[in-house]
Amino acid sequence: MIAIGIYGSAGRMGRAIADLIEGEGATLAGGCDSRDDPDALAKSADVLVDFSIAGALDAHLAAARAARTPIVIGTTGLSPAQHAAIDEAATEIAVLQTGNTSLGITLLANLVREAAARLGPDWDIEITEMHHRHKVDAPSGTALLLGEAAAAGRGHALSDLRVDGRAGLVGARTEGTIGMAALRGGSVIGDHEVIFAGEGERVTLGHFAQDRTIFARGAVRAALWLAGQAPGRYRMGDVLGL
Repeated sequence: MIAIGIYGSAGRMGRAIADLIEGEGATLAGGCDSRDDPDALAKSADVLVDFSIAGALDAHLAAARAARTPIVIGTTGLSPAQHAAIDEAATEIAVLQTGNTSLGITLLANLVREAAARLGPDWDIEITEMHHRHKVDAPSGTALLLGEAAAAGRGHALSDLRVDGRAGLVGARTEGTIGMAALRGGSVIGDHEVIFAGEGERVTLGHFAQDRTIFARGAVRAALWLAGQAPGRYRMGDVLGL
């Protein structure tokens, strides 16, 4: 069976993944947190999953490259430089980076891309997300993933269209932009909605997480799929054949 190693094993996602691995037909190669050696885990695993913190990614990516071990990266809040490092690593190993490992979110992103492509720029796109009070980054990685899907459907990069929040006298909405709003409070695991607002009608596509296990299950499925892939940069849609 495929042996999965977990970076960020002491966190909520790391523990959830460890609890699921055996039931999904894999084995646990071990776990690693900030006090452990990432190189040793990379050498003992057939595939790695990283749900730690953005500040640890560089060391984890270097360990994966040195051991030639595929890695699923679910850590959010990554910088442009870290995305560039992922691109470079993907020339040597299989890397799947995503803002959300939920299979439902993966399908939602595909639907958002399709809707954005088929509805004209006169349909305004707004993305809202809500998470628990302890989440440190905003917008969420999932909201950015959905924004990227919407922008791709319109043939643009999200950076060309993104508008974060609104306050004060900001003026009328610019056609073609993608608005993003982040809410924080309570123990919400993750709610995301993409609103397409046209003249006299709205279409809302959404996903509401009720159990953190959905992310762990998707991460394990992604890891099992990635273990057999050639070097390259992959996404969750590839796991579902989308």
